Amino acid sequence: MSDGTGVGSGVRARPRLTVLSGPSGVGKSSVLAELRRMGPEIHFSVSVTTRKPRPGEVDGVHYHFVDAAEFRDMVARGEFLEHAEFAGNCYGTPKAPVERALASGTPSLLEIELQGARQVRVAMPEAQLVMLAPPSWEDLVGRLTGRGTEDPAVVARRLEIAREELAAEPEFDEVVVNDDVKSAAASLLNLVVGPVPDA
Repeated sequence: MSDGTGVGSGVRARPRLTVLSGPSGVGKSSVLAELRRMGPEIHFSVSVTTRKPRPGEVDGVHYHFVDAAEFRDMVARGEFLEHAEFAGNCYGTPKAPVERALASGTPSLLEIELQGARQVRVAMPEAQLVMLAPPSWEDLVGRLTGRGTEDPAVVARRLEIAREELAAEPEFDEVVVNDDVKSAAASLLNLVVGPVPDA
């Protein structure tokens, strides 16, 4: 049964890699959680990180948790599609699972920071870059400051980074505004599995 997004329509475009990026606090985790419920045929890339697991995070599900030495070895072996340092920790996207998914005909989605998205653009020019944006700058400020659990200096730094990330919007192929999680997930699903025009 088709839901209007191309899923179940019987029409299969060639699979592609979609890169989702957006500032801290924009709701990427919530949108991706909704997308998982809507689009089970999508391969969700699991990043490698050197940061410690947070409560409830499962190794191999949320991230692959490694130490700094192992991460450096993986970089040296060329195992990453992209890798970057963010907030004092290293993050990387394993190349092999993405390549396997695309080769099998399954669209692949990865969520990474701006500098990583730029690396993917160079490594895989055919990848689709999507920015998840807040309804407004004031809305994002409210989300970040409303947590009330972090040092003001940390929040200020996140806002500074967020401003830089939003300024990079012209580098992205598509922008999805997260003013409603379900609507944003539906828009993202359509971009991930929608038809791809012939080159």
